[in-house]
Amino acid sequence: MKVSLILATLGRDWELAVLLKSLIYQSYRDFELIIIDQNKDGKIDMIVEPAYSCLDVKHVKVDFTGNARARDYGIGLAKGRIIAFPDDDCAYHKDVLKKVVGEFKRRPNLSILVAGSYDFSSSGFSVGVNSHSAQYFSRFKMMGVEFTQFFDRKKIDPKQFYLDHDFGIGSKYSGAEGFELLYRLLRSGCTAFYNPEIKVYHPNKDHYKLGTSRMLMYSTGIGAYIRKFANQQDVFILYYIARKMFVAPVLKMLLAAILLNREKLAYSFYNLVGIWRGFLAYGR
Repeated sequence: MKVSLILATLGRDWELAVLLKSLIYQSYRDFELIIIDQNKDGKIDMIVEPAYSCLDVKHVKVDFTGNARARDYGIGLAKGRIIAFPDDDCAYHKDVLKKVVGEFKRRPNLSILVAGSYDFSSSGFSVGVNSHSAQYFSRFKMMGVEFTQFFDRKKIDPKQFYLDHDFGIGSKYSGAEGFELLYRLLRSGCTAFYNPEIKVYHPNKDHYKLGTSRMLMYSTGIGAYIRKFANQQDVFILYYIARKMFVAPVLKMLLAAILLNREKLAYSFYNLVGIWRGFLAYGR
């Protein structure tokens, strides 16, 4: 069962070397790496070159930017049955691909498999939605994040398997491209399973100590994808309107206020502002 890893990259260098090293040591070898290089200066050429001798690498340079667009472009080049979108600043545990293929073989009806996202510096979780318990999930409790998602193309309607170019870094709405795709596929009837024993490492950037600007930027994507499905009269999205736009941010702000944590209060406030900004702006 061949795996295609589609890597969109722009602006990073040594982080990419960490990912490549983790792929070189994968215990499962039937995979290809498709690098969609959006850099204009050839900054990663010397980093990628040593990998040619030990990995099946396609280094494709493009003249456009946008994470979702790059990943979508990579889907068209992929030869594998299993598709994944690693970030250029993440790394795989050595048995990730072995465990991913094993899960798909054990669960013949599985369309989507989601791994756990772990911080490099600890055994704790990093960004995305994680749990200590393996579980099937639906669109009411979407798990993971875009770089921990694996897709079986034979179990997915090809007309639904694409990235919306309005979402993600370099697009109209920064962030949420993975959740937009995941929600759409789950709505179409795909079966999804989350397994925290499959470990993808990524720096933990989802924290108020890193400041509010990043939260404000990424949360616009969340509001926009909620509005996208609301515009389609998807009644199930009402759950996310209530949870993401009212209940959760208000509770977080109240807790921060009680704890007199001004930084966390500001972080939660800008999360709410960003979501509403994206929700009101989508479709204009």
